[in-house]
Amino acid sequence: FSLSLCMCKQLPASHSRPEGEHHWSKHYPYCGGAFQSPIDIKSDLLRFDPTLRPIEVHNYNLSPNEQLTLGNNGHSVQISLPSRMHMTGLPSRYTAAQLHFHWGSSSRPAGSEHTVNSRQYAAEMHVVHYNSDKYPNMSMAVDKSDGLAVLGVLIEVGEFNPAYEKFLKFINGIKYRDQKVQVPGFNVRALLPSRLDEYYRYDGSLTTPPCYPSVLWTLFRNHVTISRKQFLSLATALYSSHVQDSAPVPLNGNYRKPQLADSRVVLVSFKEGKYGLHGTLTVTSPFTRKHIVQQLMVGDLADLADEGLYQLLPSGSETLHAGKKKNLKNQQSETLAKSQQQMLNPSLLKKSQTNRYVGKLGPAEDPLCYVSLEHSVFHQLRQSHTENQLVRSLRNAVFPQLNLKSYLDCRSDLALATVRHILRGRPTDEAVELDHSLTKALMKQRKTSTSMNQNVAKTNYGALSPATASRKLHTQGYPHPWLLPMEWED
Repeated sequence: FSLSLCMCKQLPASHSRPEGEHHWSKHYPYCGGAFQSPIDIKSDLLRFDPTLRPIEVHNYNLSPNEQLTLGNNGHSVQISLPSRMHMTGLPSRYTAAQLHFHWGSSSRPAGSEHTVNSRQYAAEMHVVHYNSDKYPNMSMAVDKSDGLAVLGVLIEVGEFNPAYEKFLKFINGIKYRDQKVQVPGFNVRALLPSRLDEYYRYDGSLTTPPCYPSVLWTLFRNHVTISRKQFLSLATALYSSHVQDSAPVPLNGNYRKPQLADSRVVLVSFKEGKYGLHGTLTVTSPFTRKHIVQQLMVGDLADLADEGLYQLLPSGSETLHAGKKKNLKNQQSETLAKSQQQMLNPSLLKKSQTNRYVGKLGPAEDPLCYVSLEHSVFHQLRQSHTENQLVRSLRNAVFPQLNLKSYLDCRSDLALATVRHILRGRPTDEAVELDHSLTKALMKQRKTSTSMNQNVAKTNYGALSPATASRKLHTQGYPHPWLLPMEWED
């Protein structure tokens, strides 16, 4: 009972059907966990990162003498790509494997997986790359935290696109599942927007089972257009059933609905305007963040309070009680807490572009979106009725360290509990002064950020289940044919 066979049975032609994505988590635990994709790219998630460089693609202009495999795998149109195609600018070299599409239907031409401020586009293209510096092929990379990098292109119905016609004109040759045709090579770069320097960047997952949270997403800000006729060739000409099946099943609506953002930060390479209502908040540079943490550890805390440290803390991130300070010296069983670190740090939870900013503050481990993990773990602990002692141990010993790493890599905000954790070794009078300053400032922020607090309070966080899935990731053969170049499936 291989994973690939199981996936074929569970994955319908349309993700929106009742037997589809709502039941994925029963067979694939990660589909109900954290860091899932796609998401709605909302303005309040965005943080401008001036260190993000333009995407650089190499060997994307293929010769017409080269043959590519275009196929219908039952849930998408997929084109295999030669291994010399790759992109740089990320911590590792990522080699191209294939590209595929998600789209709507003729009656509802809205089928992109990612949405921007709730706007859904007609279709979306994904160019899938794997980390070839660390892994020999796609099958070895697909379930690793730094295994995949995907370029996402939003597609709207508009002007005719000659680049997309290079393969769409062969679409009638793959009307049914498992049909494949050879198409001449073409300039794959022309399928992307003209500007590769404006994009959204976040840590996410495969959008189909097994939903491994192994993808570094780059979604381009600017969309491309195809004509209505070109769109209809996707939406009406294909079937998810085999040619010999008596009842043909149309292949359309093959997109997954947006998943919870789980307090993830979406980094952007562009800035729309000044800091304000219609602008994009700027991520404090990792170097500045490291300096602030060092100040907390050895600097003048009174000066740090005057410099407005509260502005770096999330408003409404936790319930504050004026005049009541948490007992910072309550260190529950540290041994018990340390034993949980392996549970909290499986490979797939280490979500990061780089760990170069950790410095002397701890082992060089990949940071992750701390807030998402915290909520997921507590949700899981509550479900299992775990003792309060374990919860306190996690809160006091493990989570501050995870939050610190996540903060230094601009993945999460600095939680007040982490500040208090750092201050435990500082002079009492200075620590109390800074704590009161932060509490007072955050209480004031909460009064002026009611809507934001309501959004946080109403968020439901999925539970990640590494205990049940982390040891079952490696299977014989290729675990995810949806992502593999078609010639590898033969």
